[in-house]
Amino acid sequence: MDGKYSFEEFCQNLDDGYQIYFTYVRNRYLLFKTAENCYTQDLLTVHDKNPHPRHTVLTFKRVKEMFPFMTEIEYKTGI
Repeated sequence: MDGKYSFEEFCQNLDDGYQIYFTYVRNRYLLFKTAENCYTQDLLTVHDKNPHPRHTVLTFKRVKEMFPFMTEIEYKTGI
């Protein structure tokens, strides 16, 4: 990507059913939309001393707060 990937494009990709892979705070995650204002985040990077939950349900507000800090964003179709 050219660095101009907007939050609106990100939301549209989630609404269209894409699975979004991203890095956030040195961990790799998978994010997808499960219902209106409901997103599921799966932790892909598992460390023995990692206190992060493996599965998390997020609201739209939380996804929006995290977006500026996401790196290495990739997306795939289908679940």
